[in-house]
Amino acid sequence: MKVLVDENMSPAIARSLDALFSGEHVVVHIRDKFGTGVKDVDWIGRLSAEGRWIVVSGDRRITRNRAEYLAFRSSRLVGFFLAKGLYKSPVIRQMERLLALWPVIEQQSSLVAGGALFELPMKSTRIKQLKV
Repeated sequence: MKVLVDENMSPAIARSLDALFSGEHVVVHIRDKFGTGVKDVDWIGRLSAEGRWIVVSGDRRITRNRAEYLAFRSSRLVGFFLAKGLYKSPVIRQMERLLALWPVIEQQSSLVAGGALFELPMKSTRIKQLKV
């Protein structure tokens, strides 16, 4: 799996996951791939052109901004967005939940077409598809 961690999450999360899953998955932070300040529509298009990527983000704005939403929905990307409470949690709590949900992320991302959006819950291991 190729995984991009969005800029509203700590680069340490991406580096830690990349080290943990070395040889099995590639995990990069958006700043390391595209630099700082890249617009959502731009990175969505560029990443989709590279093929299938998984996006982990706390930025639910993508689901509310029409241009960003349409770009994502028509992409080859699969998005997993932190629930509001999880996004506001400390980095260590976010990492703990990502590790607990990693098998679910792997499984779900293999079942769906690009453009799918899911919410990563604060407590449960059941993710829900975002219907926007």
